[in-house]
Amino acid sequence: MQKLSVTVKPNSKHQTIETGEDGKLIIRLQSPPAEGKANAELIKLLAKIYGVKKSQVRIKSGLSSKMKQIEIDESVNVKK
Repeated sequence: MQKLSVTVKPNSKHQTIETGEDGKLIIRLQSPPAEGKANAELIKLLAKIYGVKKSQVRIKSGLSSKMKQIEIDESVNVKK
């Protein structure tokens, strides 16, 4: 399980990811913060970057805040 501290900036012109001076990720999203659209875009983006399913990315805290704590479950479930 990987934990990330993220600062989200919604309503940006372009989707970008930067690392701040404090080591936290700064993620600019194009979606507005209304109705969970920015959170959905954030989950989709992180799932794509880390190569996991969207269900493996969880916002642990900060659902309605710009500062969020994210957990990414990178464990592989192999079905036989």
